[in-house]
Amino acid sequence: MTISTKKNLLQEHPDAVAAGICAIFLLIGSFALHSNWISLALLLLPVAYVVGGYGSAKEGLTTLWEEKELDVDLLMIVAALGAAGLGLWRREYHLIVDGAVLILIFAVSGALEGYAMQRTEKAIRSLMSLTPDTARVLVAGEEREVSINKLQIGSQVIVKPGEMIPCDCVITEGFSSINQAAITGESLPVEKTIGDEVFGGTINGNGALKLRVHQPPESSLIQRIVKQVLQAQTEAPRSQQFIERFERGYAKIIVVLGIALATLPPFIFGWDWETTIYKALIFLVVASPCALMAAIMPTLLSGIANGAKQGILFKNGSHLEMIGKVNAIAFDKTGTLTTGKPQVVEIIPASGFSENQVLEVAAAVEAFSEHPIGNAIVKFAEIKNLEFPQVNNVQAFAGLGITAEINNEKVILGKTGFIKQEIREIPQFLIKQSQELAATGKTIVWVAQSGEVLGIIAVADTIREESAFLVQRLKKLGIQKVIMLTGDNELTAKNVGKELGIDEVYSELLPEDKVTVIQRLKKEYGSVVMVGDGINDAPALATATVGIAMGIAGSDVALETADIVLISDSLEKIIVAIKLGRRSLRIIKQNITFALGFIVVLLVANFVANLTLPLGVIGHEGSTILVT
Repeated sequence: MTISTKKNLLQEHPDAVAAGICAIFLLIGSFALHSNWISLALLLLPVAYVVGGYGSAKEGLTTLWEEKELDVDLLMIVAALGAAGLGLWRREYHLIVDGAVLILIFAVSGALEGYAMQRTEKAIRSLMSLTPDTARVLVAGEEREVSINKLQIGSQVIVKPGEMIPCDCVITEGFSSINQAAITGESLPVEKTIGDEVFGGTINGNGALKLRVHQPPESSLIQRIVKQVLQAQTEAPRSQQFIERFERGYAKIIVVLGIALATLPPFIFGWDWETTIYKALIFLVVASPCALMAAIMPTLLSGIANGAKQGILFKNGSHLEMIGKVNAIAFDKTGTLTTGKPQVVEIIPASGFSENQVLEVAAAVEAFSEHPIGNAIVKFAEIKNLEFPQVNNVQAFAGLGITAEINNEKVILGKTGFIKQEIREIPQFLIKQSQELAATGKTIVWVAQSGEVLGIIAVADTIREESAFLVQRLKKLGIQKVIMLTGDNELTAKNVGKELGIDEVYSELLPEDKVTVIQRLKKEYGSVVMVGDGINDAPALATATVGIAMGIAGSDVALETADIVLISDSLEKIIVAIKLGRRSLRIIKQNITFALGFIVVLLVANFVANLTLPLGVIGHEGSTILVT
């Protein structure tokens, strides 16, 4: 038998249902009173009080009993009950209706605020549905469908075209384009092949893939995103903490002033008691800081959900706040401003040889090497669709180079000194070119065959395409200083910094040196962001006002330490994050100004313009609804 887990309307929106029932009894009770059916009205209106005010009364009394604190909910209930009591005393039953209207509008306000929060939570929870419930695994050569929870590291998973990838894996067979929009926000599919990592929740393209699970399903990228976003909901930012502390003291002041207004005016101004109590009740209503309480968290939670949709993971609402105040940004170089992967940037052949000849020989030999530079040369040759000659007798010399035989001719690859040991005549123009390239931070690989130099290959960690544009946009946004921190040598660091337009470059830094620089920048600029990806960046990420980690290239330590994670490694998302932070701050300031301003206007109207209770209720709750 299948048990339905679908929630009914009362379970899903209890506040809205309560507000609706309250409205029905209020309308019928008001009609009965207007028709002079007093007894019926006095039976119906209390139902509106009980149904509409139960939640607020329960929350207010719980806070009073457990925390010994007054809150806004209790003030509203007291004001409504005061209006009802005054109406019965004076036999002015419309005051009972006024109190019920206060209860209703307060209930509607709570329902709308709850709805806004539910929308945010729903947007966040939608991330949880980005992975399938089952996976197709290969066991003893046979395909079996198992629950995601039963997958283990090393499990062989089969994903057919168009299917969703169940968890974080590495491709062992196949080639396909992967739609990663749900995870990274990238609009175009990304080509993936053997050895590449794929993430749970992404959609496979036209190719069939065999994958190896390398992360437990509960530790996959999408699950980490869900956990961190949900955690951000429970951690109030500094501004919200201040408002909550302010509310506790403010509520006490309002109660004291309310008691004073309900007792002193007859002795000081000669007011009658009915007028005095009525104005005191209006004072309790309009002075309550409901709109002020709604000014911050809905805004920040909305910003967090917005960021998650765009591939920006804010771990806490305060981080969204703080990045909106950033004055200086420090970047790690390798893997952040650069790709972090060496690539062939230039090939200079000796006289009588072509670039392809140099590359074919080098790639054929480096295919037997596991060195990153060798891998870069092989990959570059594969992109050019070059055919590699057969290689024999490969021998590596650590830190120097590699030798082999092609067509019974000795081939040598390596550093200048290694080549000079074997080759007597080296073209002077190649020596000059190699020195110039090395001066710009590039690694030089010499290629020789049969005692003759074929040419040189320059390999470097290339700058990301978007890095220079990012620096320009940061400066246009008003960021006072853009800094680069790196453990790389001074020459390479300065060249990268100059090419990107970086204001200050710090090179040859150890992790503790980066921390020292960040601490100095915080003293100078107040709010400093650090962007990095490696384990050595973690201390600086933790020290900065806001730490940002590269989600794909970043180490686990960096990801855990950072306050914000760029899931797609797109540096342009930093601009989006700053704009989100600044917009959130603007909206919060507008909300607070609007809320306080409305309270002042209503307070003045109460004592100068003879404000009525219904108008006070509408003004107070209306401002709360607008802020929310």
